Amino acid sequence: SFVSAPGATRPPSGSASGFHPCFSAFYPGYPRAASRLLRQPMTTSGTLIRQLGRRDVVALAFGAMIGWSWVVLSGAWIDGAGTLGAMLAFAIGGGVMVLIGLTYAELASALPFAGGEHVYAERAFGPGAAFICTWSITLGYVSVCAFEAVALPTVVGSFLPGLDALPLWTIADWTVTAPWVAIGVTAAIAITALNVIGVRVAAFAQAVLVGAVLLVGLLFLLGVSIDADSSRMAPLFVDGVTGLLGVLVMVPFLFIGFDVIPQAAEEIDVPQAAIGQLLVFAVVLATCWYGLIVVGVALALPAEARAESALVTADAMRSVWGDAGAHALVLAGLGGILTSWNAFVVGGSRAIYAMARAGQLPEALARLHPRHRTPYNAILLIGGLSVIAPLFGRPALVWLVDAGGLGIAIAYAVVAACFLRLRQTEPGLVRPYRVRAGGLVGMVALALSIGLAVLYLPGSPGALLWPQEWVIVLAWVVLGGMLALASRRMGS
Repeated sequence: SFVSAPGATRPPSGSASGFHPCFSAFYPGYPRAASRLLRQPMTTSGTLIRQLGRRDVVALAFGAMIGWSWVVLSGAWIDGAGTLGAMLAFAIGGGVMVLIGLTYAELASALPFAGGEHVYAERAFGPGAAFICTWSITLGYVSVCAFEAVALPTVVGSFLPGLDALPLWTIADWTVTAPWVAIGVTAAIAITALNVIGVRVAAFAQAVLVGAVLLVGLLFLLGVSIDADSSRMAPLFVDGVTGLLGVLVMVPFLFIGFDVIPQAAEEIDVPQAAIGQLLVFAVVLATCWYGLIVVGVALALPAEARAESALVTADAMRSVWGDAGAHALVLAGLGGILTSWNAFVVGGSRAIYAMARAGQLPEALARLHPRHRTPYNAILLIGGLSVIAPLFGRPALVWLVDAGGLGIAIAYAVVAACFLRLRQTEPGLVRPYRVRAGGLVGMVALALSIGLAVLYLPGSPGALLWPQEWVIVLAWVVLGGMLALASRRMGS
């Protein structure tokens, strides 16, 4: 098979969905799944197309990680741990995510197929583990996409008056209004259409938005460096280890999104080794971004001004470039929302596509658009959920995102376990990007991933709320079981 062929660099371009005709070797002991994977693309309007370059890959992952938090939370990070304390927290947190990312990097380069985690888990532990892993991370992707549909109008409402008119109903003390819903629904339709048209188009839009965000960030840092005042950085540390941990516990969740690269691996047109390199580079780039934002805000605003600000980074930008600069930075933050949203639509739809192609979700979700070669039904499913999300208001979507975070942490742990198992069971697997000290890296990544998941359990700082968030988790488990059972019956 391709994955065991010496010197192989990518799947044969003429094979179905990039899979070698001898795919039964890819899933030892599971010929029914292999035959279904070979059969599925021929009945679902073609194959995925390899068309994403290096810039596209980095833009997808980096754009997924930055979001909006750097605009509003930078002051809280500095006040919680001090300037150097916050920077240290991001350095440590970024290091944690690099270790987890390294396990992804090796596997994504060795097995560059759509649905990343699904492929690794099925190969290492079988179809049951693959379904649990992929269904878990899909909850995370869907939750972020749905939340961005309420984050966008919330941010727009902060500078555009009138969105609080025409109230519809109240959910969890949040009044849902018609203009607010209209903005979220319109954006959801646009993002969905963009992704149906093609991953190349979506990636181009992602690159443009990421470029704009980076440009505004560079202007911010340039302005700060011209009028830098190191005395504003005080205090350097707050509450010692306690303050550091208070910021550190938030950091890993700000980096969620690098895992969209393995999801779209079957559409990436770069040498296999480069897939792993680009994934790690994206995580390092995000670490530098957050750290530099902390430094810039600390140099631009004294502690008193940070405490009084609602949009700390925007006010820091105003201090060096005036109102025009502040408006530009808010627009860059909106760009961060859109890049995160767009990337998770790409990742989530490919995860759903992979499960459907393996016969674990309804076959319709594995169908590709006859012209654009995108998994349009999977995209439409996520887009549909995003369209209705604004109707539930912001608090309810916060519950969904928290529940999705647990799913992502579970998937990270499974991938680390797959990394370790495949190192043992298949030492001859061609690994174009091979992690040094793989055993140690894998064990640390597994422990860290489990630690992230534990943070959501009762008694932990980030414990999920009962009953709201746990009900969402349980409902997702039940839904997944019902869909898997229905798909199995239809395929038998």
